[in-house]
Amino acid sequence: MTRENGRYRVRPGRSSDAPMLARLHASVQLQAATGGQPHPGIAAWVEDLLDGHPSVVPDDFLVAEDTATGRPVASLVGLRQNWSLAGVQLPVAQVELVGTAPEHRGNRLTEHLFASLHQRYALDGVPIQVIEGIPYFYRRLGYDYALANDGAGSVPSAVLPGAAQDRSDGCTGGMTVRPATVADADALADIDRRLADGDALVCPRDAVVWRYEIAGRRAADIARRVVAVLVHGADVRGYLVHGVRLSAAGELIVVAAACTRPADWMRAAAVMHAHLGHVGRQYEASAGQPFTAVRPILDPEHPLARLGPPGVPRRPRGWYVRTGDPVDLLARLLPLLRQRWRTADLRWHEPALTIDTYGRAARLEFTDGELSAVTALRGTISPATDPKTHAAIPPGGLLHLALGHRTLPDVLDAWPDCLLRDRVTEQFLTAAFPRVPVRVWPRN
Repeated sequence: MTRENGRYRVRPGRSSDAPMLARLHASVQLQAATGGQPHPGIAAWVEDLLDGHPSVVPDDFLVAEDTATGRPVASLVGLRQNWSLAGVQLPVAQVELVGTAPEHRGNRLTEHLFASLHQRYALDGVPIQVIEGIPYFYRRLGYDYALANDGAGSVPSAVLPGAAQDRSDGCTGGMTVRPATVADADALADIDRRLADGDALVCPRDAVVWRYEIAGRRAADIARRVVAVLVHGADVRGYLVHGVRLSAAGELIVVAAACTRPADWMRAAAVMHAHLGHVGRQYEASAGQPFTAVRPILDPEHPLARLGPPGVPRRPRGWYVRTGDPVDLLARLLPLLRQRWRTADLRWHEPALTIDTYGRAARLEFTDGELSAVTALRGTISPATDPKTHAAIPPGGLLHLALGHRTLPDVLDAWPDCLLRDRVTEQFLTAAFPRVPVRVWPRN
């Protein structure tokens, strides 16, 4: 894409861009943390993304190039991955490293980059894009806060248990936590396969990705995390993922925790918190910085938070989410919707149920009362009065429902233009869209 005045051109990234993109992003990202100096952690992350990252190839970068100099002056990257929503696989692109050189700001380069990105994913069949970032900003580009993130209480270091290995009361059941090695990758991938079949929204990793997380990143990469495994003898029963250093506030950040058997969580939570306390004190000693708390970037109902020491409550944050085609998203969820209605012992009494999104409509077709197909239709001029329309739901509201971020009563409360034809429709859509736990650690 070339702008009308010909000054800029948007193109796919190339491996040869690595030095220039590393300098660009190091000079514009997290400048408050470096006092305006280039950020080495950002530079290393860009270099890793362009050098063997399992979720990225150079073409996944989009670069705005100054046609006069041929130099990149703005760029972003989409990290492709597959998430699992209660067992249904969803292609997702996580957008990162959105940045523009200061002297080129004000030329709508971010807008042009995102337009190219969305066009690419529409063609490639990637229905969901997610991003963390500046409050409100990405709403202007079609995104909405449709996934919860964070919210678990921060646990003060003073209340953390001692080392689990020193306990003599047997309450840990022989469980310990140790640093992961690349030899654990297959076991970790097996844990993620089991999690993907559960009822949460997760981002499962295969063995290749786990090996990369454990040993594949540059030491300075700001996205690098420490992976530890929960073991019982030689049996790997879970994992714990945390930061490589304390935050500026002295907190040890936890981004993921899993346990293969729900019955083990009571003991696992105690062992994991003891391990985190030990790691935090080690970081304190090596950095000369007070260790203040363990801060889980997890939802408040995550077992690690719910079964651990009481923490200081935090307000949940949100992920921006976008889908270019909510009807296609519903079609991908067909097996899940059918299963939810079966579980609720509900059978639709008409050949179809039509959900209008004030532009396009989804026709949910039923055979013998069970969902058999989802197809797209042109929406009606006035879905609120159309007798063939069972529900009119704004696209943002349908996205919240589809991802389990809000229930139907939530959407009815927040969107006055969410309209239902009758109580039967309300009953069916309530069963179709329950709240879903978010247990996502994205592949950044």
